Amino acid sequence: MAEHTTEAAEAATHAAEGEHGVEAAAHGGGEAVGMPQLDFSSWPNQIFWLVIALVAIYLILSRIALPRIAAVLAERAGTVTNDIAAAEELKLKAQEAEEAYNKALADARAEANKIIGEAKAEIQAELDDANAKADAEIAAKTAESEKAIAEIRENALQSVEEVAKSTAAEIVAALGHDADKAAIDKAVDANLKGA
Repeated sequence: MAEHTTEAAEAATHAAEGEHGVEAAAHGGGEAVGMPQLDFSSWPNQIFWLVIALVAIYLILSRIALPRIAAVLAERAGTVTNDIAAAEELKLKAQEAEEAYNKALADARAEANKIIGEAKAEIQAELDDANAKADAEIAAKTAESEKAIAEIRENALQSVEEVAKSTAAEIVAALGHDADKAAIDKAVDANLKGA
């Protein structure tokens, strides 16, 4: 049955080819059929439709597509211009902020140096006062010490004088002489003054 179907299809194909051949012979006078675009008899019709298609494309492009493209390009150019202006403004603000920061930093450093200078001056003044007080205390204690040393010397001299008189009296007595107190005092005073 498949063989009968295939044979029927082939027969239909041959019949169709025969009909086309008859039509071609009737129209072209027996010439071979080629590409219709190369048939000179159909060129005016083809040129007409080509012009219609080009005019339609031109109208569609000029009235619809190109204005939309121009609007998009103008919008993008405006956006880019606005972004550039905003970037310049932000750059200026950043430069102003940096200048303000640097100024604040310089002011802070100057204030810190001023505070340090004042603190140093206060500390130096306190040190000078403390040194002056210490010098005064040392001078007072030195004066007291010198006074005490002078008293000790005076007492020591008196003690030496007494010890010398007493020792001289004992030596004279040990030698077997009767010592005169006034003569011993005079002899000891003369020796101490000569020393």
